[in-house]
Amino acid sequence: MKISAYLIKSALVGALGGLLFGFDTAVIAGTTHQLSQVYHLTPTTLGLTVSIALWGTVIGAMFSGMLGQRMGGREALRIMAVLYSISAIGCAFAWSWPALVVFRFIGGLGVGGSSVLGPVYIAELAPAKLRGRLVGLFQINLVVGILLAYFSNFMIGRLNLGTLEWRVELGMAALPAILFLIMLFGIPRSSRWLVTQNRIDEAREVLVMMGSPDSYAELREITDSIHLERSAKSEPLFRWKYRLPIFLAVTIGMFNQLSGINAILYYLNDIFLAAGFSKMSGELQAVLVGAMNLLATLLAMSVIDRIGRKTLLLVGSVGTAACLFGVAHIFFTHNHVEYLLWLLVGYIAFFAISQGAVIWVYISEVFPTRVRSKGQSLGSSSHWVMNALISGIFPLMAKSSSGVPFVFFGAMMVLQFFVVLLVYPETKGVSLEQLQHTLGIE
Repeated sequence: MKISAYLIKSALVGALGGLLFGFDTAVIAGTTHQLSQVYHLTPTTLGLTVSIALWGTVIGAMFSGMLGQRMGGREALRIMAVLYSISAIGCAFAWSWPALVVFRFIGGLGVGGSSVLGPVYIAELAPAKLRGRLVGLFQINLVVGILLAYFSNFMIGRLNLGTLEWRVELGMAALPAILFLIMLFGIPRSSRWLVTQNRIDEAREVLVMMGSPDSYAELREITDSIHLERSAKSEPLFRWKYRLPIFLAVTIGMFNQLSGINAILYYLNDIFLAAGFSKMSGELQAVLVGAMNLLATLLAMSVIDRIGRKTLLLVGSVGTAACLFGVAHIFFTHNHVEYLLWLLVGYIAFFAISQGAVIWVYISEVFPTRVRSKGQSLGSSSHWVMNALISGIFPLMAKSSSGVPFVFFGAMMVLQFFVVLLVYPETKGVSLEQLQHTLGIE
């Protein structure tokens, strides 16, 4: 099958939501110290300032699926782009702390919505043979967005803008948001959504533009699968036979955040400041951490089908725990501070090749087709709720000693090792039908 340039363009635009997702969530790292001074934030209000966007993300992720079904992924993504733009501009011109919190919540709605709508839009456009790699563009763009946020903060920090610095850093997200909105007017609706609206001729035209070698046959497959899904809609998720898949989806979502990954990414500059590094040095080191995140994510995507999900999770648990305990030791003893950067770089590498790469693949594999979308929603919700909770209480955990959160995160990774070792099945190279038998699903 030939790869259509129109398909690549549409997938890249859809994946831009991932870049905004990463940029919007990580850019806060460069502003927390100055925001604490400007608005006299306590650990509690600083935690709320960071986590409020994540509570918006939870809500955005919960309701964006219904929005996408009603109006189509492309139109729903345009709404997310508008929310991103309003949030970035609003944060830049926030006239008070409550206003800043409101605009960050609006940005969170965009993040949550795009985290659901972007991958689904790409998956609905992509042919089966290319789906994994094209949907993977979203994850890659997410990590690129995190790196760009750290780099943007570093470059803005060199301009000596004084009290305007945090406003410019948060407002910078408006540039990719507006670009995203403009580019969304140059891509088609997904053929799958068009079929659900009985716009069959338009759906076939889109399939032809995407490079389908047999648009009529593919259209029949889409129609048949939609009929099958509609007939299975009444299947409830919370049944005794689904207890193991539910446990796997909820725990992998929770452990993803109990590793401390997002709290560390959001408060990275504060972590370096607490260790005694200068503001500029901390921002530069954040860029290095973001670069390792990108490299390790690319590596993980190339080996996940060869090494296996369970093996990667076990290796990642050991590696992240060792690095986290190392960071805790530095903060408790105030010795060997020069190793902090390398321990955090190592931590990011172990996380990216394990939890970062495995979570969404694993959740999509452990549920049968008839409840897969509900299962993915459950796993995603456990991930985002835990993210909001951890990010909100991180400053409180670090109040007595900056080493305390890292001991907790390290202990959670030790717990994850044994849960994965004893409970998680390996899904590498196993058909979804065989996996259902392994999980005891009739």
